[in-house]
Amino acid sequence: MQTLELRPPYLIFVGDENRLSYAKTGKGIVDWRRSLCAGQLRTSTQAVDLGLVDMDVTEAAHQGVGSLVIGTAPVGGDIPAQWWPILYQAARAGLDIVSGLHTRLGDNAELRQFAEQSGARLIDVRNPPETLPVGTGRKRSGLRLLTVGTDCALGKKYTALQLEKDLRAAGFAADFRASGQTGIMLAGQGIPIDCVVADFISGAAELLSPDNDPRHWDVIEGQGGIFHPGYAAVSHGLLLGSQPDAFVVCHQPGRSHIEGWPGFPLPRIQEVIDRTLQIGHLTNPNIRCVGISINTSGLDDASSRLLMEEIADQHGLPCVDPLRGGTAAIVAQL
Repeated sequence: MQTLELRPPYLIFVGDENRLSYAKTGKGIVDWRRSLCAGQLRTSTQAVDLGLVDMDVTEAAHQGVGSLVIGTAPVGGDIPAQWWPILYQAARAGLDIVSGLHTRLGDNAELRQFAEQSGARLIDVRNPPETLPVGTGRKRSGLRLLTVGTDCALGKKYTALQLEKDLRAAGFAADFRASGQTGIMLAGQGIPIDCVVADFISGAAELLSPDNDPRHWDVIEGQGGIFHPGYAAVSHGLLLGSQPDAFVVCHQPGRSHIEGWPGFPLPRIQEVIDRTLQIGHLTNPNIRCVGISINTSGLDDASSRLLMEEIADQHGLPCVDPLRGGTAAIVAQL
C-alpha cells in the first residue's frame, strides 16, 4: 500500500477553478489539516476561495513553504496547459509539487529537469501498487464500514474521517482507509482505487483493508457512486472488495442530477441503500445500512436539523451531518 510524506507547510494551488466540487482536494486539506496550510494560489479572482492567504510562488518560497499541492480534481484528471509555467516556477524555487491528477508530473521533461536542479520532489499521489491481486471474495477478519454516495463530491471522505474520530472516542479500535487522492494526502497512505486496472479493483480493495482483529473497524473511504454513469465501475469494485459489514449513505440536498452529467437524475437515498445491499450481498451476506450522512453546508442550523429529522424518520436510520454534530448516532449502531 502506498505511503506518502508531504513536506509542510503547503501552498494549495487552485488555479482558475471556480467550482467548489472540483476544488475538493484543496478544500479537504484545508478542512482537515489547516494548520499545515500556509496559503492558496489562485490565478483568477473568480476562483474558489479556500479561506487562506493568497500568495504567489515567490512569496511562498520566501516564507519557507515546502510543497505546492494541486488542490483541484477536474473530470479526466489532466493538468491544463496554462498551469505548467507556474509548476515550472515552483520546481525551480525548490518547492515539492504534489498532484493527485492522472497526468504524471514526471512525464513532463522540463518540469523533471527543474526539479532535479533544485532538489524538489515530484509526487504523484495517484500511483497504485505495481502488483495487485484479483479479488478473491474471501471473508477477512475484522469489521469494515464503507461510505457510499448518491453522487461524487458530497461527503464520503468527510464522513469516513469523522467516523474514525468518533469510533476512537467511543473506545473502538478504528482506522481510516483512504481510497482517493485527498484521503491519501491526509492519511499518508492508501490506494487510489480510481486508477487501478479494472480487473484488480476488488483485489486492491481487499489489500486496502486486510485481515485485522475481530473488533477492529476499518472505515473505508468510498468513491464515485453506483448510479454514476462515469464512475459506477469503480464504486462497484470497491464495494465488492471492501466486503463491508456496514455502510453509510452520503447525500447532499439540493442536487437534482449527477454533478457534471445533467442527463442523469440523482438517485434517491433508498435506491442507493437497496442497490448497495443487492451488490454487497455477493461478498458479505450480512451487509447492512447503519445510517445516512447529509452535507447540509448550504442550510442554516434550523433547516439542517429539520431535514435530518425528516430523513431519519423516513428511513428509520440515524441521520447526521459529520461537520454539524459528528457521527456518534451512527457509531451507536455498530
